[in-house]
Amino acid sequence: MSSVMGKHTSGSKMTAKMCGVALLFFSLLVLSDAITTRKIGVNYGRLGNNLPSAYQSIEILRSMRAGSVKLYDANPEILRLLARTNIHVSIMVTNDEIINIAANQTTANKWVEDNVLRYYPDTMIRTILVGNEVLSSCSDAAKQIWNHLVPAMRRIKISLRAQDIRNIKVGTPLAMDALQTTFPPSNGTFRPDISTSVMVPLLNFLNSSKSYFFIDVYPYFPWSADPINISLNFALLQSNIKYTDPGTGLVYTNLLDQMLDSVVFAMTKLGYPNVRLSIAETGWPNAGDFEEAGANIKNAATYNRNLVRKMAGSNPTGTPARPGALIPTFIFALYDENRKTGPGTERHWGLLHPNGTSMYQIDLTGKRASPDYEPLPPAHNNAPYKGKLWCIAAPGVNLTELERALTFACNQGNGTCDSLTPGKECYEPLSVAWHASYAFSSYWAKFRSQGANCYFNGLAQQTNRNPSELHDFK
Repeated sequence: MSSVMGKHTSGSKMTAKMCGVALLFFSLLVLSDAITTRKIGVNYGRLGNNLPSAYQSIEILRSMRAGSVKLYDANPEILRLLARTNIHVSIMVTNDEIINIAANQTTANKWVEDNVLRYYPDTMIRTILVGNEVLSSCSDAAKQIWNHLVPAMRRIKISLRAQDIRNIKVGTPLAMDALQTTFPPSNGTFRPDISTSVMVPLLNFLNSSKSYFFIDVYPYFPWSADPINISLNFALLQSNIKYTDPGTGLVYTNLLDQMLDSVVFAMTKLGYPNVRLSIAETGWPNAGDFEEAGANIKNAATYNRNLVRKMAGSNPTGTPARPGALIPTFIFALYDENRKTGPGTERHWGLLHPNGTSMYQIDLTGKRASPDYEPLPPAHNNAPYKGKLWCIAAPGVNLTELERALTFACNQGNGTCDSLTPGKECYEPLSVAWHASYAFSSYWAKFRSQGANCYFNGLAQQTNRNPSELHDFK
C-alpha cells in the first residue's frame, strides 16, 4: 500500500459532451453486466507474527459475511480452506514472478496449473492480479518489471482460455501515484513515464478482456497531507460540501469520488473511457504515530461504514462521471499487521485486532443503520500535532537486536552519535536502552526529512516526553 493523491496541477479538460457520451455507454454496460459486485471484499494481509491461523481467519471472514477476499499471493492452505465457502477469491502473481511468466507461456501455464486448477472451481477464484503496485517503484529493477507487466497478464489469460475458464478476470492493482494529475478530476492524467509504454497496452488489455482497472485509493493520504484545505468530513464520505469540477460541471460531495473519477478521465484521455473500476484497496487507519493526524478508531469506523453503504447498498451511487456504476470494493485490511515497516499507520488498518476481536462494529452488508452502532471513542488527533517528539527504544525488546539497531543508527554519519562517546554529555547512563534511545532520536531528527521513521524493525516507538526525564533511562 503506497497510495498518494496526485499533484494539483493543470491539465487538459474533458468536454461536457464527451463526458455525456461516456456516461450513456457506461450506463448500458452496467445494465448488461449482471455480476455480483455489491458484496464488500476484504484484503487478507499476513505481515504479522501474532495473527490468527488461516482456518480461524476464513471462519472470521464467513462470520463477517465478506463477499470476497483478496490475497497477496496464492497461499495453498488458504485456497483449500476457501473451498465451498461461497466467498469470491482474488489471488496474486507476486512482483518477482512477473518477468519469468512474461517470457514463457509454459511458465504461465504452470503457474495457472499450480495456483488455479488445483483449487478451482471448489474455491471460487474470480480474479488473478498480476503484481502489486508495480508502477509505484521507479528503481532500475522495478522498471525492468514495468514492460513485462502486460505481457505477463496476457500469458495468464491465454492459460485460462486454454482451460476454457471464462469467469476469472485478470488485472493488476495500481496506486494513485500512477497519475501525474488528479485535481480537478477532469484533469486526471497518467504519468508521462508510463502513459504510452505501459498504460495504453494495459488499458487495451483490460478493455478487450472486459476486466477491471484495479486501483488502490486512500482519501486519508491527500487529506492528511493538506488537512487545512481539505475537509475531514469530505474525506470521510459524510460532507455537505459540494465541489463543482470546472471542466465538466460534475458535482462532488466526497474525496473518494474525486479520486476515482480522476482515474476515469485519465483513461478517457488515452482513448479508453469505458474500462470498469474496481477498488483493490481502500480504508482508513485506526491508529498511527503522533504526527499522523486523523488516524483513529472513530474516523476509521466512519469511513469504512460510509464506504460500505455507498458501495454495497441496494442502489449503488457510482461516481459523478459514472452514476449508478457497480464498483467492486475491497477494504484494507482484515487485521492490524505488526511486521509492516514504515510509519505507524502502516500497521494499523485492520478491521480486527490481531486476536480476532473487532476494532469497531461494522456490517459489511451495508444494511445496518448508523444509529444501531454503539458509540465510538472520541477522536483526539484530528488536528496536526504541534508538540515535540522523540524516538526511543520500545520496552521489552531483545537487547541483542537493540544493539544492532544502535550500531546501524550510529553508523549513518552526520554526527548522529557524537554525544554518546565517553566523556561527552550523553554518555551516561551507560545502558543499551539509553544509548539506543538517544541514537534513534538523533537519527530520526537528522534523516526524517528524507523519509526516515521511528520504527527500527519494531524496536523503537515515539514519545512526547523527553527521554532524559523518563524513569527508565535515569
